[in-house]
Amino acid sequence: MMSLNQRVLLSATLVLLIFIVGIALALDRAFYDSARLGVQDRLLTKLLMLMGDAEVEDSGVLDIPTNLLDAELGHLNSGAYAFVIDHTNTIAWQSTSSLNKQIPKVPLLEKGKKEFAQIMIDGEPHFIYSYGVAWATQSGSYLLTFNVIIDTVLFEAQIERYREDLWGWLSVMAVLLLVTQMLVLRWGLQPMRKVSTELAAIESGLQENLKGVYPSELKLLTDSINSLINHEHKQQKRYRNGLADLAHSLKTPLAVLQGAIQGEEDAQNRRKTIQEQIDRMDNIIQYQLRRAATAGSSPGMGLITLRPMVDRIVTTVAKAYRNKHPEITIEINDAISLRIDEGDLMELLGNLVDNAFKWCRHIIHLSAEYHENQVVIQIKDDGPGIQSHEIARILERGVRADQSTPGHGIGLTIVRDIIQVYGGELAIENNRTGGLCVTLCLKKSKQS
Repeated sequence: MMSLNQRVLLSATLVLLIFIVGIALALDRAFYDSARLGVQDRLLTKLLMLMGDAEVEDSGVLDIPTNLLDAELGHLNSGAYAFVIDHTNTIAWQSTSSLNKQIPKVPLLEKGKKEFAQIMIDGEPHFIYSYGVAWATQSGSYLLTFNVIIDTVLFEAQIERYREDLWGWLSVMAVLLLVTQMLVLRWGLQPMRKVSTELAAIESGLQENLKGVYPSELKLLTDSINSLINHEHKQQKRYRNGLADLAHSLKTPLAVLQGAIQGEEDAQNRRKTIQEQIDRMDNIIQYQLRRAATAGSSPGMGLITLRPMVDRIVTTVAKAYRNKHPEITIEINDAISLRIDEGDLMELLGNLVDNAFKWCRHIIHLSAEYHENQVVIQIKDDGPGIQSHEIARILERGVRADQSTPGHGIGLTIVRDIIQVYGGELAIENNRTGGLCVTLCLKKSKQS
């Protein structure tokens, strides 16, 4: 496949050639018409001079003195000649230059009528200009048609010389324009080559991201590439941290299991201890897997409409609490959307809605709205709430699942971690009328 530079250069060359050919044809036609008009004016001038020298006697005889004729009309093979047709459609007079020429048959024209045309004489093209006049004498008026003919040798030579000059200069201009276009194109695509060079350096590990200053047309692309690179780095770091946390978290349960195997407890207590540690290890693994799988915001993510997702989660969670029938109100506009991984959004809202169902008495309220450059989501219930010092403890960085408040532990911790990955904010407070209010603030998508 051709490179971008070759594609643009080829396209520009084709457009330039089409433009040059079009200009050449237009100029050629304009010059041809102008030259033809010049021939017409020249013949008309000769014809008027001929009419000025002519005299018609009372008897109707036409007389044009030879010594007064135009030089071309008075010499043989001059390329121009003239003749006059009288009212009987016969030649009343002809110039000296026409003695060795074939006189074409032309019609007698009415008074004041003019005709300019190109005719063939002896297989050669000629121009002819005819003018019909009614010559008045004392004995009456005589209808005459004056005709002047000239060959096309000079006209064609002029056209040929013009076309040679035209195509010569246009060819020089085309070459100069192509060279200029190549230089301009090379300068214009320099940022693209710079991006390619930097991407190669990133691939080889010489640099971490795109550092150059680029035009506004490329800035969105370079910013998106840097964002994707940073997102990938964060994702890798999160995986490494998740594995480190998982290994660290499993040390204690493994030590307890080792002690239980080597201890002197009875079989029932040993079995109970082993089962407790197995359950604890399973919870730790599930938590760390969820935490490591948190995708984080990425420019390549699509927009997710919030309202259908909330309805879906509420319907699913309600099935798990068949014994509860709270009054659920949802105030979320259909136009509100987020740029977020669908799994992260499910985990985020699923934990909060599950907690709301778990602790509510009769009412659950969900709302979302745009506030400046953020999407603000709130989940409220009329449950017992949480003590203030426990709220601060839950939101501390690094709190483990087994250190969290019962009923609001691992779920809220997962919510906190997801919010941190997306650069959002999480606020937990008690309602004035009782119950808990969880507020999420996430960045508003540019397309929202």
